[in-house]
Amino acid sequence: SSGINAEWPLRPGKSKETILAQVGFRRYVIRPIYSQNTRSNKHKLERFMPTAGSFVSSYYAPITLSSSPVILFRQEENGSVTLLSSGAMLSCNPDRVVCKRVVLSGHPFKINKRTAVIRYLFHNREDITYFKPVEIKTKDGRRGHIKTALGTHGHCKIGFDGPLKQSDTVIMALYKRVFPKWDFQYS
Repeated sequence: SSGINAEWPLRPGKSKETILAQVGFRRYVIRPIYSQNTRSNKHKLERFMPTAGSFVSSYYAPITLSSSPVILFRQEENGSVTLLSSGAMLSCNPDRVVCKRVVLSGHPFKINKRTAVIRYLFHNREDITYFKPVEIKTKDGRRGHIKTALGTHGHCKIGFDGPLKQSDTVIMALYKRVFPKWDFQYS
């Protein structure tokens, strides 16, 4: 399920926060996640409801007709209700993929021309062998791949496409699929 924004609150909603949703003639208490509205099949998670443009909120609820009006409210502690956004249903698609980006970072320990020993990127040998096919990047734009694991404490040898500086930071971007919280209630 989804809603496209038209009005904006002073304090935006947080992903997985309890929200009151009026969808057509039904009213639910839901815990949605927010994502970008793009043409691709994978969508980036937004930690907070965006304050400009359109977005999609995904949540678990009974199937509803497309193009039904959607109004999202926040229930305050004193019992009052604040309007968060209004829009229309996009679709009821359970196969929508929402991904969260996680970045692991490490620092060069020893540099030999185009290879370097990196520490603090991993903490055990099993993680290094699991993430061996993933491409590694640096803040300066160098790209590389893990060659071998060194020892048992997470040090690894990485080969890069050019010389590395001692002050550079090595990063690895990972993506994890996220789901809304299952906390559906009729209101």
